[in-house]
Amino acid sequence: MPERDPSAEVELALLVEAAEAAGKIALGFWRRDPKAWDKEDHSPVSEADLAVDAALKARLLAARPGYGWLSEESPDTPERLTAARVFVLDPIDGTRAFLAGEEAFAVSLALVQDGRVIAGVVHLPAMGRSYTATAGGPARRDGAVLAASARSDLAGADILATRVTFEPQHWPGGLPQVKRSFRASLAWRLCLVAEGRFDAMVTLRGAREWDIAAGALIAERAGAVVTDRQGRPIAFSAPLPEAEGTVAAPPALHAALMAALGRG
Repeated sequence: MPERDPSAEVELALLVEAAEAAGKIALGFWRRDPKAWDKEDHSPVSEADLAVDAALKARLLAARPGYGWLSEESPDTPERLTAARVFVLDPIDGTRAFLAGEEAFAVSLALVQDGRVIAGVVHLPAMGRSYTATAGGPARRDGAVLAASARSDLAGADILATRVTFEPQHWPGGLPQVKRSFRASLAWRLCLVAEGRFDAMVTLRGAREWDIAAGALIAERAGAVVTDRQGRPIAFSAPLPEAEGTVAAPPALHAALMAALGRG
């Protein structure tokens, strides 16, 4: 008989162990002036990103040799499109913050099956903090169950977003009167929505799967709705691994955001 697929809880345990080990590697470079350069898309990368990526790939694929692989710092290959399960990850999400010596960077690991994330962890090694979820369980931060904000009114909502997100041309329904906040790591932004510390997270430009996969599951399991900027569900491990923006918010607030974006 074929070997049974591990449960989501078993998979999550593997991801957590890998994320914590990866975090220790990242901290070995943090605030020690690692070598860094710009990639073709002008985003930064460092020797720390590559070291964490290599360690994660060796550890995770040794544990699950038949799984696919999609990482920001590894060449993408078509083999993942035929794999039953795929690791989708960002070795260091928030590289600019990492290089600046700030704490707001994360190791983001997700496992995808049939386009859905079934387990995910966002680990912030400099803060000693981990957010986790499985597709059938609650979202947690360091073991404590999380719940997204109950806010329904858009006016006055505290939303994680870049400045460009709230330029008037993006909002045909009228520029919302909200408080804008920002954190460098996109994965962490989704977790902060899950935690209820912020009401929503919005990014209107393309969102790479490795930045959002784990955080999207965590936000959803905390009660938020997570879609692309058009209001559509996001399918992961797609041939082109990029969502058309990401909006995460509790249900009524998500609907209000979609209306203001002209998608209601």
